[in-house]
Amino acid sequence: MGAVPQEPMRGPRLEEEAGWGFVSPGESRIPAALAVVAALLLYVVLPNRLTLGPTWLLPSLEIALLIPLALANPSRLNRESRNLRALSIALIALVSLANVTSLSLLVHYLLRGGKAGGRALIYSAIGIWITNVLVFALWYWELDRGGPLARTQPHHRRPDLLFPQMATPWVVDGPWVPRFIDYLFTSLTNATAFSPTDTMPLTPVAKVLFGAQSLISVMVVVIVGARAVNILS
Repeated sequence: MGAVPQEPMRGPRLEEEAGWGFVSPGESRIPAALAVVAALLLYVVLPNRLTLGPTWLLPSLEIALLIPLALANPSRLNRESRNLRALSIALIALVSLANVTSLSLLVHYLLRGGKAGGRALIYSAIGIWITNVLVFALWYWELDRGGPLARTQPHHRRPDLLFPQMATPWVVDGPWVPRFIDYLFTSLTNATAFSPTDTMPLTPVAKVLFGAQSLISVMVVVIVGARAVNILS
């Protein structure tokens, strides 16, 4: 008689095999903080007509939110209160607002017939596109499974994103938990392909974030890029 085929893993068994329920050391906040600082610097170097109010206003607010988060967990995330999590989400929302505002002002400027050098437009579009990648990497990192600290605990909520290592746990050594670099790569590929690639959104919130990022990326690449090339030609 032939071997009886085994049923595919699902539910608690899959989580146990994949290591989704183990306790992991706290993740470092440094990569996420560096992403915020990079987005801040990209915003500061934009032309004044592409910023909301004084150039220093939004970056100052972002720094004011980042400082208490860094003081609470200087290196690794080992504790989190509801207030700290709300502060972290507010910081990412503020960075998102700054980038969407810059894109809206740039599109408005072009549609109103604004005159600008093609290189200046390209540089601004590149800065907004890179910020788009950083911002959504922060969103994915902060929201997946309840946040960077919650997902290292043995009882966290269901994943919002399905990584390849979760679907094929035998390709990694031991239990695996996504880190910021995994969310950054997911954001980069989604912004480049305008759709999910190797990581799939599972929840409505994740799907909305993926769709919003793709839409912003398309606007930057198609609308702004086309106009900039037209000016250069």
